[in-house]
Amino acid sequence: MPKAKLYRFAQLDDPPQEVELPEEVFSGPVHRDLLWRAVRVYLLNQRQGTAKAKTRGEVAGGGRKPWRQKGVGRARHGSIRSPIWRHGGVTFGPQPGKRRLTLPKKMRRRALRAALAARAQEQRVVVIDSLDFPRPRTKDGRQVLEKLSCPESTLVVLSPQEWEVRRIKSFSNLPRVECVRADSLTTYHVLAHEHLLFTQQALAALVRRLSHA
Repeated sequence: MPKAKLYRFAQLDDPPQEVELPEEVFSGPVHRDLLWRAVRVYLLNQRQGTAKAKTRGEVAGGGRKPWRQKGVGRARHGSIRSPIWRHGGVTFGPQPGKRRLTLPKKMRRRALRAALAARAQEQRVVVIDSLDFPRPRTKDGRQVLEKLSCPESTLVVLSPQEWEVRRIKSFSNLPRVECVRADSLTTYHVLAHEHLLFTQQALAALVRRLSHA
């Protein structure tokens, strides 16, 4: 059964307690192919699809023939906005369009479980009872991560009830540290960070979300 260290926010200097992580979330085989599929779908769906190149019919100018057809000793042309001219149109340029891929719900859940299981096997999961910052302060967030021995690349997972400014802003200015809600956690979030920091409420919310995966 996977295990993790449990810290108390009010007693960060005390040694942590070892607790068992829920098997329905942090156990199971690590399907590398499924992880690749989930990350590929996530990254592709982040594209805006707003790249645009003008065709020869959209470029300004070129209303008249640049020179007469014959007798000038030059190649024949009908418009200065032809794709073979400088500042002309683009023949097969990018056009706006949103490409989206989908992954079945069961596969998304299994991929997330596989990513969490991989981090648990590597002992990169830490649990804290709460993050009761009195006010948003980057110094307080950095001190908490240092006392928990979390590396620079850490994902802080909060429950929807804990999603408040005083917690989010305490980590937002730290490079490579990201906060995410338990109901919005994805496979890419887990794999993009070296360490996972869960609050107990976030862990309970994640168990409710993936208990029927």
